[in-house]
Formats: sequence, C-alpha cells, structure tokens
Amino acid sequence: MPPRKIIIDTDPGQDDAVAILLALASPELEVLGITTVAGNIPLSLTSLNARKVVEVAERRDIPIYAGCDAPMKQALTTAEHVHGQSGLDGYELPEPALPLQDTHAVDFIIDTLRSAPAGTVTLCPLAPLTNIATALQRAPDIAPRIAEIVLMGGAYFEVGNITPAAEFNIYVDPEAAEIVFGCGAPITVMSLDVTHRLLVTPPRVEAIAALGNRTGEVVAGWIGFFERFDTAKYGSQGAPLHDPSTIAYLLDPTLFTGRHINVEIETRSPLTRGMTVADWWGVSDRPANATFMGDVDAPGFFALLTERLAVLP
Repeated sequence: MPPRKIIIDTDPGQDDAVAILLALASPELEVLGITTVAGNIPLSLTSLNARKVVEVAERRDIPIYAGCDAPMKQALTTAEHVHGQSGLDGYELPEPALPLQDTHAVDFIIDTLRSAPAGTVTLCPLAPLTNIATALQRAPDIAPRIAEIVLMGGAYFEVGNITPAAEFNIYVDPEAAEIVFGCGAPITVMSLDVTHRLLVTPPRVEAIAALGNRTGEVVAGWIGFFERFDTAKYGSQGAPLHDPSTIAYLLDPTLFTGRHINVEIETRSPLTRGMTVADWWGVSDRPANATFMGDVDAPGFFALLTERLAVLP
C-alpha cells in the first residue's frame, strides 16, 4: 500500500515537534509539507522551530511554508508560559540551514489539494485552525477533495485547559474552528479527553532518553521542560503529550475509541468562547460532523512512539 499523503499544520511547541518527528519516522506516511501558523508562539518562531525539528530528523527534503500570523477575528493568545519563550525550551538546537519556502502556507494547501487526486491528501492540524479555515474560505472547492482532517483540539469531559470551558487550539481562533467543523470534510478529533491520558511519566521519558540516538536525547529534553507546567497544574505524574495523538491515529487507529457525533464551536459567549460543544450523548437533532475520540490505549501509544523515534538519527 502506498504511504498516506499528509500536510502537517503546526505551531511548534514541544508536543508538535514530537508529532512531526513521529510522522517523519513512519514510512506509512508521506509528509508533503509542513505549514506553520501563529499559536503557541508567534509565527516567526513557529516557522523557525519547524525548520529546526525537520533538521533533527535530518529531513531537509521536507518543505516548510509560513502561514497566518494572527487569528481571523481576535488578537493572538500565545502559550510561552507552557512552552517557554522559544516554544522549544528544554534542548538547545542550532539555527537551521533549511530555508522557508516563498509560497504562503494557505496557497500551498489550496494548490496541493487542487492538484492531487480527490480524497488522497489528509490534513493534520496540530494548532489553531487559522490556515485551514482561510484555505477553505478562499477555495471552497477544496473541501470535498480532503481525504480527512485529523486534528488535535477541543474537549468534552476534560472541558478546557486555557479557560474553564475551552481547549487552547480552538480558543485561539474559534471562528476558524467553526469554519473547519462546518466544511463537510471527514473530521477526526483528538480531544483533551484522549491527550490527558497520554502522560509522559518518568519511566516513559527514561525509555525515550535511553534510545541512544540524538533524537531521543532531544525529545527527552523537550518533554522534561514541557512537563513541569502541567505536572504542577494538574498534580499528575507527567504532562499530557497532546499533538502526537493525531499521527498515532493515522498509524494505528485501533489505539483510539470515540463516537461519530455533532460538534459545534461556541464563538459568542464571553464565558465559553472556544468551547467544543460535543453532543456526546446524542441529545440534539444536529447531524454528526466529526468522530470525537474519547479514550486511548496509552501504553500502546507510547510503545509506538518510542519504537518509531528509535529509527531517527
């Protein structure tokens, strides 16, 4: 079977970086390009970090495209308090040699979906959905050409992590999320209900650090920095590793369980702006528009992640 063609849309972020490395370590996936967006940190840093990450994997063949530098309708909220001022605090990496592409990320997404056979390109957003929504707004014809959108964002039982009601990626640009969830393409959601089960406990970090390659050393450094915030916040044994869940789903969907339900995005209420209103119990008459994941085989996920990171330099 030929590899699945994907575009990763991202705002690295330590967990984004691990997701990118997982994809680049997996022959089942062909990364057509990486698009960056403002989110965890401003666009200039997300673009810089994406270039650094592909160089960790020694994959300078992967093109990187900078995208939108602000949400569609509100000021940018960032998360340096979680990821550090660089977004990749925890391991010092050199300045990358790989240049950014001249093409804007949104144009790359549109052009790729229009030129590829319909149903052959999957979008993997790990970040606020500004780039994806802008592409859908500019070129509505691409929506039926998307094979699937597998995104990290939202929550139901876990509710919110940036406000009491909202998960960070959706909160940063809820108008963009509203467009994406209404576009009609198949959508799979890796929510906080999943990612809060993927805790980077000390034994899991030690297993990655012990791989004996530079990638394991780098990833262990990132996770060691990243976990200090969430461990203090949640009182857990480790931080949730959010974004790699999207790539793991593409590699082994049997690790995850969920429901095909209706998901709407709250954009108006000041108290619940950015909330994913997930009809988990089927109490509305709104049609299902997303497969919303609610549980995961955490040991299986970390076994997969560790195995794949081991093949990188």
